[in-house]
Amino acid sequence: MQASKDKDERIYQRTMKEKFDLQQYLSDGVEQVVKDAMKATLKDPRESAFIAKFAVASAKANIKRIKEEKEGLHVPSYLIASITSSCNLHCAGCYSRANNATVDCEPKKQLTDEEWLCIFKEAEELGISFILLAGGEPMLRWDVLQAAGSVPNILFPIFTNGTFMSEKYMELLDSCRNLIPVISIEGDRSETDRRRGEGVYDTVISKMDELHRRGLIYGVSVTVTKENLHEVYSDEFLDLMIQRGCKAVFYIEYVPVTDESKELAPDDADRDYMTEKMDSLRANHQDMMYVAFPGDEKSSGGCLAAGRGFFHINSHGGAEPCPFSAYSDINVKDTSVREAMGSGLFTALRDGGVLSGEHIGGCVLHEKRDQVEAILRGE
Repeated sequence: MQASKDKDERIYQRTMKEKFDLQQYLSDGVEQVVKDAMKATLKDPRESAFIAKFAVASAKANIKRIKEEKEGLHVPSYLIASITSSCNLHCAGCYSRANNATVDCEPKKQLTDEEWLCIFKEAEELGISFILLAGGEPMLRWDVLQAAGSVPNILFPIFTNGTFMSEKYMELLDSCRNLIPVISIEGDRSETDRRRGEGVYDTVISKMDELHRRGLIYGVSVTVTKENLHEVYSDEFLDLMIQRGCKAVFYIEYVPVTDESKELAPDDADRDYMTEKMDSLRANHQDMMYVAFPGDEKSSGGCLAAGRGFFHINSHGGAEPCPFSAYSDINVKDTSVREAMGSGLFTALRDGGVLSGEHIGGCVLHEKRDQVEAILRGE
């Protein structure tokens, strides 16, 4: 029985390699993101002008990635950078706190702003177009945000809880249009405050209104659970976001990291519903752009972590497959971004079939964490 399963997996892998062009898939994905962003900003001349310039930079980055691919290095379009381990909120079911990756106070020995700037510039040279700034709460690292703003050819979505956007942040976002806040919200007031804390909903709504008043582009990030699934895909919620000037919605499927939080995770029927809604939104509601993570893995030949489509650098410089899989065998502080993409762990995950195949839930690496740990032990 096991031999038959292994044979089926080998056939699946060979078929995907023959039929699936990853570089083209990712290039098409970047092009579509830029097109969607241009559509979403047509009514704002300043934002449209920036996106048009970024489209040119993105095309040049694609040429760099193709060149690297021909020379044997696959460079993903996206990088996720957790620029701090500190956060002021205690959101229910937070994967980062469960993994002990997020704490209340600023830890020592995190990467400096100069070190992050070196990472950003090397990423630009390699052809990476998007660097998602995460945490903890990334707005706590004012110095790193300033560094990111000085690299205009990379788009930096800042995944923030929205509670730290004071006047000086608004001015920075206005002067550095490559910095785009993506504010976490869970649907209506009751859902948001239940998960993020009382009063958070009113705070983030006021920040959205201020961004809209200033003509600044922003998006929202929604952690999709069984509890808020129908709310966050509803016309009422999305119409409210459109009215407040939101230009993008990132739907992040909840990944349980403890047994107690498993009941929050969407099941297969929920994912079918999410896929249908995404198709409908992209076709019929083009006032905003819509991004789903992990999205449809089948269309991409499996999970895109470990450098296939993106990878993660934690606040101390450890290169990890993704934020949900906090394992590392190399640190960019000691090497480089280029060397990190070819790390032993990433190579084993990409070549060993761990990123593909059947699995339960939204994160294959979380489900197969025993295999990931075995690779790290050299087994």
